[in-house]
Amino acid sequence: MLRITEIFRSIQGESTHAGRPCTFVRLTGCPMRCVWCDSAYTFTGGERVLVEDVMQRVRDYGCKLVEVTGGEPLIQKEAFRLIRLLCDEGFEVLIETGGFVSIADVDSRASVILDVKCPDSGEAERNHWANLALLKADKDEVKFVIASEGDWLWARDVIREHRLETRTRSVLISPVWTNINLQEMADWVSASGMNVRMQIQMHKIIWGADVHGV
Repeated sequence: MLRITEIFRSIQGESTHAGRPCTFVRLTGCPMRCVWCDSAYTFTGGERVLVEDVMQRVRDYGCKLVEVTGGEPLIQKEAFRLIRLLCDEGFEVLIETGGFVSIADVDSRASVILDVKCPDSGEAERNHWANLALLKADKDEVKFVIASEGDWLWARDVIREHRLETRTRSVLISPVWTNINLQEMADWVSASGMNVRMQIQMHKIIWGADVHGV
């Protein structure tokens, strides 16, 4: 069984898949406590659901794109089975992970979106750095959530040190919502000359920052 906070259909709000219809399977629980977390409601509670029932609810929504997210989805061992079953049925599967857990056992057919924690998150020391070597250049993406110029400079150095521009499908630079001047951030990104993508969370623009389930 899996502990599930919610399963819903919406549009993908982030990554290179932004704007696409997507079914979200949001698992409960997370070992990290990022100071800017926008999904703390996933830390506790949830409903215990059989993996087979999760599969049926996903089928019922009729979207080919499915994201398994959290919380931190990979702390639940049955999540790996869910991902495999979704891939077996031909779904295009995205995994949103905070990088605390190894992605080594994630089905290679799925696409990983790895959130590397920057210093201002308060959790940078818990990044599982070995994950960066496991990213697939044709489909995986890496994300840095930026709360300050210091975060940006740190992220820039990590991107260069680990050659992430060429080792991933896309490097995503995402601002902490309302915490940073977007024009300044755009200047930092454009001046870097790096092959990265600044993104803004589309779902928060549409539904607002405090709405759960998007």
